[in-house]
Amino acid sequence: MNNQNWHSLQIEETLQKLNTDKKKGLTTDEATHRLEQYGPNTLQEEKKRKILDLIIDQFKDAFVIMLLIAAILSYVVGETQGEGVADAILIAIIVVLSTIIGFIQEYRSEKALEAMRKMTAPTARLIRDGKETMIPSREVVPGDIVLLEAGDRVPADARLLEIASLKTDEAPLTGESTPIEKSMNLVSAKTSVADRKNSIFMGTHTVFGRGKAVITSTGMNTEFGKIAGAVQAMEEEKTPLKTKLDAFAKKLGLIIIGLCVVIFVLEIVEYGIGMTALVEAFMTAIALAVSAVPEALPALVIVTLALGARDLAKRNAVVRKLASAETLGSTTVICADKTGTLTKGEMTVRKLYANRQLVEVTGVGYRSEGEFHLDGNPINPQKDDHLNLLLKIGTLSNNAGYDGQEITGDPTEGSLIVAAAKAGIERKSLEEQYPRVNEMPFSSERKRMTTIHTTPEGRKVAYVKGAPEVVLERCTHIFEDGQAKKLSEEKKKEILEVNEKMATEALRILGMAYIELPSNMKQFTEENVEKNLTFVGLEGMIDPSREEAKKAVGLCKKAGIKNIMITGDHKLTAVAIAKELGIAEDGKRTVALTGTELDELSDEEYDKIVEDVVVYARVSPMHKLKIVDALKKKGEIVAMTGDGVNDAPALKSADIGVAMGITGTDVSKEAADMVLADDNYATLVNAVGGGRTIFDNIRKYIRFLIACNFDELVVIGGWTLAGFPLPMLPIQILWINLVTDGPPAIALSVDPPAKGIMERPPRDPKAGIFHGMFGFMLVSFLCQSIGSSICFAYGMFILGSYEKAITMTFMQAALFELFVIWNCRSETHSIWRLGRSGLRNKFFVLGTIAVIILTVSLPYIPVIGTAFHLVQLTIYEWAIVLFVASWGLWIVLPELFMRRKILR
Repeated sequence: MNNQNWHSLQIEETLQKLNTDKKKGLTTDEATHRLEQYGPNTLQEEKKRKILDLIIDQFKDAFVIMLLIAAILSYVVGETQGEGVADAILIAIIVVLSTIIGFIQEYRSEKALEAMRKMTAPTARLIRDGKETMIPSREVVPGDIVLLEAGDRVPADARLLEIASLKTDEAPLTGESTPIEKSMNLVSAKTSVADRKNSIFMGTHTVFGRGKAVITSTGMNTEFGKIAGAVQAMEEEKTPLKTKLDAFAKKLGLIIIGLCVVIFVLEIVEYGIGMTALVEAFMTAIALAVSAVPEALPALVIVTLALGARDLAKRNAVVRKLASAETLGSTTVICADKTGTLTKGEMTVRKLYANRQLVEVTGVGYRSEGEFHLDGNPINPQKDDHLNLLLKIGTLSNNAGYDGQEITGDPTEGSLIVAAAKAGIERKSLEEQYPRVNEMPFSSERKRMTTIHTTPEGRKVAYVKGAPEVVLERCTHIFEDGQAKKLSEEKKKEILEVNEKMATEALRILGMAYIELPSNMKQFTEENVEKNLTFVGLEGMIDPSREEAKKAVGLCKKAGIKNIMITGDHKLTAVAIAKELGIAEDGKRTVALTGTELDELSDEEYDKIVEDVVVYARVSPMHKLKIVDALKKKGEIVAMTGDGVNDAPALKSADIGVAMGITGTDVSKEAADMVLADDNYATLVNAVGGGRTIFDNIRKYIRFLIACNFDELVVIGGWTLAGFPLPMLPIQILWINLVTDGPPAIALSVDPPAKGIMERPPRDPKAGIFHGMFGFMLVSFLCQSIGSSICFAYGMFILGSYEKAITMTFMQAALFELFVIWNCRSETHSIWRLGRSGLRNKFFVLGTIAVIILTVSLPYIPVIGTAFHLVQLTIYEWAIVLFVASWGLWIVLPELFMRRKILR
């Protein structure tokens, strides 16, 4: 029953199929039976994951698993050999921190459906057993006859039976920015939800008029329920960064296991096979392999994402999921909702047509500041009888409210009042001069509204506004050159041509007319009022694009990001706005699809054109989801904006879902990864630049950590296998891992954005996180390994002192890392070419200098020097250390030289 196309059926057929009575409704017994059959009119709850399940899920991360193994092995080695316990504790702390943050993120995301349930109506007024009654909305069943008035929430999907000027706000469901005028007309079975004017839907509410309807679908079978089902069915996808880090962790794990095996075999070859030798070989292999694990990496990723998210929040982009802060930077396509994001969400009169003249109106939104221009020259409408009358009709034949800043009621009507206010015409004053005595309300069938007023002279006059063609049909005269003239067919054709031209500019147009009535007229009907009218002119209004959105679209083009506009508005309006914003370019073919056209395409046909489409109009929630999925299938990283319930599935499916902070529903915010506090598209585009900076900074310290992490393993393993004592002691390695690799690497997370960061194309989504780093890592690894070995050999063979040898080796390893980190700050310039920009990050500069001073001071602080097994060095010995450590400042030059040579 719930799968019928009710909007395409006659009322009698609908009632017959639902087996109900229009006047009496269902009986209580029948309603009880149907409640058992169809279930309660509520959204089904998914089986919630327990807190323990959420915690366990955090330990399924590849990097976390590797760190856990490393912690356990470090502890075993520490207990056996008296070393490594501190490493185990440090790694355990990092694992706990990562787990807590991941748990909090997932726990918060579970709130989406709870917010959606709050939007359903708690009670419903309907007819049962022939009597009007109020019942909980959860007990509404198909076949119930529901009664609605202005302000009521719609309890379930229904087919309208009777209406009286009924308008509903369907923005949460369809994204339509203005109230929908309902009608009784049949529509085809394939009509999209946004165009089913004879139906009403759960989760929406009435804003004007009255209505009676028969419930057709309840609970999860409603359009609202289908969205809830789609959200439930979706699985949370890994962010690009998490995917790449997991892949890296697995590869690193295999490398470390391989190193363990090699070192274990070499130890056995060196010391022979025996129980003691086997245990010793195993422990040595484990200890060395664990030292290669970059245990600081997960913590540094979290810190960078958190600091980046904090910076984005200061710029009105509130990140709900930390990893999404980085995902922004890899965005290749932004699918933006038009209303309120690309546009201001405030209907504004742009053009007036009266007395054969087309007048431009400046000023955007609901503020009364603005000017009127004729042929580029400013004019005063109050000094023009035609414009004055046109604006007066629009103000008086109007039911909206305006307080000088905000509109109440219909936004289209409100724009007419604002236009008059810009000309200095105050509604309150007009209403006092022309008090209203009667009204013939607007309806979708009539397509016009008429109000009757008493003039200051005591006469009666009717002011009419409506669809231009409908108003013209009832006009016999036109107000031109200061007087009413006979309206010829040729003049009608001329006016309709102007109307058509204005329509191509995406303007919503209303025609204005009037008629003077007999002073003694008491009965006002369509037949005796709305005829022989005098046509005055046209007013064209639009939801104007945001000026900053135009700039943001241009910035996206420079950054190689494609903009796509998705809206519930009509195709013509959508294309015009897209051209104004620069999303669609003049002179180029604009590929635009409506929801109906999208339905008619097969998946194969749509896949062929999806990358060419820049405008989608009159789309449903499932269309938005289909668009996002099709783009992702093409390998795009998709950001999707939205504010309504209808956007929730697409927001959750997108790589980065972006909800509106001001106009957004709780549902959209809970489903999104990020919330724009100011509902501004420019904020989103700026956030993309912030996301790129975050990823750049993550790559900087990954470049640093991995380049400097394996040399210790090779140096220690090589010299010990050769029969020499350890070149570096565990406490020295711990200092390098915590202090040398710590503050400077953390400071990289707040490095300022690179010059021209939004002038380069998005990175390849398929490229690994180490793409382009191998050459630098290899050179750094070789230089540091050779430098450490030179220092150790010099101390052992030339100086004949093990204490001097390990001191020189430790100092060289630490200083090399503190030098090479400067070359990790850019992948295109060495430290020598960064200039003053290299000093902008004060945390990095001061942090690095502080660690250098602290490190070289260690041998000269008696207690600490002894604890670290360090001795004082001579100037000549320091010269050798500094010479080999300084290689870190130069190693990038061969790589950059080769890269430029290849590019040429």
